[in-house]
Amino acid sequence: MSELLIRNARIVPINLPAPTDEPVDVLVQRGAVAAVGEGLDLPPGEVAEIDAAGRWLIPGLWDQHVHLTQWVECRQRLDLSSAGSVEEAVQIVKARLETHPGQPVVGWGHRSAFMGRDGTTSELNAVSTTIPILLICGDGHHAWGNTLALGLLGLHDRDEVVRENEWFDVYPRLAIVAGGSLDTPASYREALQEAAAQGLVGMVDFEFNGRRESWVDRWREGGDLLRVRWAAYAAGLDDVIDAGLRTGDPLPGADERLTMGPLKIISDGSLNTRTAWCCDPYEDAHLLEQPVGLPNQTAAELRALLTRATHAGIEVATHAIGDAAVADALAAYEETGARGSIEHAQLIREEDVPKLAELRLRASVQPAHLLDDRDLTELVWPGRGDRCFAFRWMRDAGVELVLGSDAPVSKLDPWLAMAAAVHRSGDDRDPWHAEQALTSAEALAASVDGQPTVGVGSRDDLVLLDHDPLISGPDTAATAARLREVSVALTVVAGTVTHQSF
Repeated sequence: MSELLIRNARIVPINLPAPTDEPVDVLVQRGAVAAVGEGLDLPPGEVAEIDAAGRWLIPGLWDQHVHLTQWVECRQRLDLSSAGSVEEAVQIVKARLETHPGQPVVGWGHRSAFMGRDGTTSELNAVSTTIPILLICGDGHHAWGNTLALGLLGLHDRDEVVRENEWFDVYPRLAIVAGGSLDTPASYREALQEAAAQGLVGMVDFEFNGRRESWVDRWREGGDLLRVRWAAYAAGLDDVIDAGLRTGDPLPGADERLTMGPLKIISDGSLNTRTAWCCDPYEDAHLLEQPVGLPNQTAAELRALLTRATHAGIEVATHAIGDAAVADALAAYEETGARGSIEHAQLIREEDVPKLAELRLRASVQPAHLLDDRDLTELVWPGRGDRCFAFRWMRDAGVELVLGSDAPVSKLDPWLAMAAAVHRSGDDRDPWHAEQALTSAEALAASVDGQPTVGVGSRDDLVLLDHDPLISGPDTAATAARLREVSVALTVVAGTVTHQSF
């Protein structure tokens, strides 16, 4: 923990009034804000001093849903987001092999729902049978590979994509396909520096079946820039319980900035793959093997996981995108007494919102997804858009909202998430179901990990902004644009400067 005196900062109100509209000094000592006032004396000892010059001070921002290794690696993968068809994706792969002959191809970002169909193994075999090719869908819920890539992952040959649990189980072997790991200490450090430059002081890492030992090693090798809550999956739950780790405990070998997070459970699929579990059939149900999607566990399996985690002192983060998955997850939390969050809650029945509040579960939501999923929702969930990304319902019911990105599914950018929550449109169209929008103040409050207005006792995680983030424009489009333009001047984590642009 470092000591720091920030002078001449304007404090932005979060959920409490700011002490004054005038610039004040803020002293950080012993892991917290120790004093706020005008003309504070510089304490004795080694205390860094920074003049904010009237900039705006907020608590540090958090991204509550990141797949960090995927985000780090996606920065180096073949971008398939422009592929509008299977044939276009194949051409992008061919072009990659022409410019990088002999090198494995690992791609990310295609959206099969907009491509008309899933690609087949045989189509990629036609490109190459001697070079591994693996293309990961942009929502992360399935992968499309050639026979060689499937074999390297330990999967049996098939002429279709690998979906859901089968895919999640083999994801940790991806380095075998790629010909080596892309997630070096230097690449992590670079990625975390980019996050700090956006005002992020912490993230919840939901990397698929990641190992806590890997995070501790990374921490010792320079990856200790931000706070991290590491999430375990069911495959690693025994190890966590045997180690006696509870949510909030520092991971052995690290410090209090790297802690045990929740157990992550993926209870259903996604909208793009039409595997999210819904109460009503998809519009194209006649083309689907599962007309309403499906759960990834039985009801008994889900409840058993919640019970084991809860008895061990571990919170649970349950991925639930479809309304049937949300309803079943809520019932499971109520029956087991589990605590934690519903991740995504993309489609929800109005009658389930009060239950979410009653159980005091967090709704961990990713507003930028609505920009990507707006058109697809209207196509395959027609008539249900009014209860998608239902932020207003949730907030008005007293549900604690926390924002994240789901990077790399969406860009790791807290200001994009806030702007999407406020305006609910990423183009020139009117907001999509504007009645579910948040104000900029509400979006900011959902981005600071529950911290109040900066004051005595606040965490020693602070961010200085070059602009007031709460000045609204004449409409939500202008307000969102202003949020996207906010620039971060200083990021402080545990009293230590991790980013400074002035």
